[in-house]
Amino acid sequence: MTNFDPNGVGIANGNIFGFPCSEEQADIMIIPIPWDATASYGKGTAQGPRAILEASTQLDFFHPELTQSFNTKVFMSPISEEWEEINGYLSEKGKAYIHCIETEGEEAARNKYHEVLEEINHAHCALKDNLKEKCSKLIQEGKIAAVLGGEHSTPLGLIEALNEKYQNFGILQIDAHADLRDAYEGFDQSHASIMFNVLKRCEHLSKLVQVGIRDVSDKEVQLSESDNRITTFYDWDIKNAGFRGKNWDQQVKEIISHLPEYIYISFDIDGLKPELCPNTGTPVAGGFELQEIRYLLFQLVDAGKKIIGFDLNEVAPGVSGDWDANVGARVLWELVCATEKSRRQC
Repeated sequence: MTNFDPNGVGIANGNIFGFPCSEEQADIMIIPIPWDATASYGKGTAQGPRAILEASTQLDFFHPELTQSFNTKVFMSPISEEWEEINGYLSEKGKAYIHCIETEGEEAARNKYHEVLEEINHAHCALKDNLKEKCSKLIQEGKIAAVLGGEHSTPLGLIEALNEKYQNFGILQIDAHADLRDAYEGFDQSHASIMFNVLKRCEHLSKLVQVGIRDVSDKEVQLSESDNRITTFYDWDIKNAGFRGKNWDQQVKEIISHLPEYIYISFDIDGLKPELCPNTGTPVAGGFELQEIRYLLFQLVDAGKKIIGFDLNEVAPGVSGDWDANVGARVLWELVCATEKSRRQC
């Protein structure tokens, strides 16, 4: 790229990583979605995209798995101030509803706040449809689209767009949660329902491989066991296998063996150890080091799998400091580099 010094100080030019790339030039397009209206525990992930953007220029851009990684043509579209405002308004209205669920039960809360619930679901549907339209256009232009949330409900429109493009694709989900709940707390597109919705709406999804799941309901386990499209590598099984001598390389090969050629990566930051993302909405003890996930991503690419899109969600910057954003920016960089390596190999 012209006028860019990969060894110099990062320049906050409005684009992710400070890269001098326009939307027209980009091979990889990142769409930020500042939305966390259905978050039921901790709020703040709506500020994740802006915090990651600000932290991204602090990285260095040598990557051991990707030659001249700084030449990657990646662009992040501007964060929508309109959706930030809508999310803030609806999140405030939704707090009373969620509190009512916790104190009076879901039936009472739905009766009392049915208009609030309907308003949030309606806005969420518009958000999803808008994203799908954008991503469909980008895919038609030959670009790889990605989503930077926000809560984990945000990428549904992108995945639906990919479902219309590919006749057979898989999802690699890195997460502490299975996200297989049906309309959790009454939210049609709850952050806890993203994979349930994908399975229901995307008929060309042939495989969902979940990695690191460790906080899950009995019903979600039953669904995983009964649907042959789902293979779940629970965190406890991964750790127990390691205790018995099965190394991570062996386990990664097994994970990859379940995936088809075309892969979408869905990365919830809480798949990592909670000390790496302490302010995320629903942190869970256990999880991975970033280096372990980096190994998985690049082994996936080296195995000949083609990354067709990705998302990163649930990064919350916290009240002070930029640790979560710093880690989030580094996770995003790994996803971008793995996707770019996959793109160059096509």
